[in-house]
Amino acid sequence: MEQSSCGMFFAEDALEMILMFDRAGDIFYANAEARKNLEYGDGLPGKNISEIFPDTFTFSDGKLEENHIFDRKTHKLVAYRKNFTCFPAEARVVENAVRPGSYVCMANVTLEKEYLSRKNTQVKQEAEKALKVKSEFVANVTHELRTPVNGIAGHVKDLIGIETDGAKLKTLRVIEHCCDDMNKLINNILDFSKLEAGKFALEERRFCVRDMLDYVKGNHIGKITEKGLEFFMTVSPKVPEYIVGDELRIAQILNNLLSNALKFTSVGKITVQVLKTAQVNDRAELFFLVIDSGIGIEPQDKDKLFQSFSQVDASISRKYGGTGLGLNICKQLAELMGGSIGVESEKGRGSAFSFSIWVGLCEDEARDVRGAGTNAAASDTPLSFSEWEEEEGREAVKIFGTPENKEALSKNLSKLVLCVEMDNWEKAEMFMETIRQLSEGAPREAARAVLRLKMAVQKENYDKAAAGIEELEAFLQG
Repeated sequence: MEQSSCGMFFAEDALEMILMFDRAGDIFYANAEARKNLEYGDGLPGKNISEIFPDTFTFSDGKLEENHIFDRKTHKLVAYRKNFTCFPAEARVVENAVRPGSYVCMANVTLEKEYLSRKNTQVKQEAEKALKVKSEFVANVTHELRTPVNGIAGHVKDLIGIETDGAKLKTLRVIEHCCDDMNKLINNILDFSKLEAGKFALEERRFCVRDMLDYVKGNHIGKITEKGLEFFMTVSPKVPEYIVGDELRIAQILNNLLSNALKFTSVGKITVQVLKTAQVNDRAELFFLVIDSGIGIEPQDKDKLFQSFSQVDASISRKYGGTGLGLNICKQLAELMGGSIGVESEKGRGSAFSFSIWVGLCEDEARDVRGAGTNAAASDTPLSFSEWEEEEGREAVKIFGTPENKEALSKNLSKLVLCVEMDNWEKAEMFMETIRQLSEGAPREAARAVLRLKMAVQKENYDKAAAGIEELEAFLQG
């Protein structure tokens, strides 16, 4: 009995609820935590354990029956208070080694969940506060950095205008280039901090798509040609002349992708394509492709590209520079505009970045722009879209799914297969452009299949091109 009293003494201040009961189920001890939570007060001793756990214990004919297999493990039970309300409990039922009967040690799971919820809320609030402080600090520092950098750039520009010594001019232009790079880094950090803090807002307005594309092209064409690369830009006739969107941010994504393409491509070409892939009422989905013949990446490394401060590996940063913020910002901007961004690439065979956005349409400004804008040099293909119109002499060839359209597509696909099999990728691209034009207005799945096939042809990927041809043929036969 002395041992039992000693055990009760230690149990009284325990954080768990502890009930001791005899073989008949009558409770002879309840600690302070049990008396408080079960709301019986000092009246708990003398009650039967089946009143506390009616789903677990049954008292009938002076005999206690257990409706549960008990061991020393923790089980989920339901405990009832004096007022018949209940709460979930994690409990252990253990045989009493001192006095015949058993004892229950249990904890109110509801209280634990409430505590964890409050703790999680507190941690979340502290994290948000820390993020806000960090974002404000980053914004202040970058703004402060911009002032001296712009000051240096201004003085260097003045010196370039008056300096005549060739060696000094070369040094000044290096400094000017470094200032431009620094400003780009500062802008990236500012955009990233705003996006992370949720303070980034799009500024949508009406603008001309082709003027924006000409501006983007003008930013890069000098460096691209200086590097000896070919450059092609194709705009689908279905893309409207004017749209409503954030022109600055769309151009920012394109500029970033083109800068990366230029950075990682030593020989070959860079291609930009713009298509309209869907329309719902006065909203349209535009699809952009930036394809290069550069170093490419391994498939397992693709997910790293769009993470913050991430490069595929450290050698990329050392050799080519960059913070790893650009593509993460592009991803968040595309998502803000209702779209997404992705990449297809093979090591040593270049990359194809694509992103989609949703924009508003200007019905009063929309017009047929067939032949307008910058188009790829595929119009002189032996089976060009215009020639198919002349040869067939009927409008039906332009409508996807008509017998005339299917016939034209089938003939071009046959020619494309021969070019792919003969490894004549330059000619294959010409037939592919005709197939793309013949597929204008196709259902979304078919349009996507055409895009995938076009990307495979431009990447000179035999396996994907063969699979794409089979996929498109299945649509035509369906």
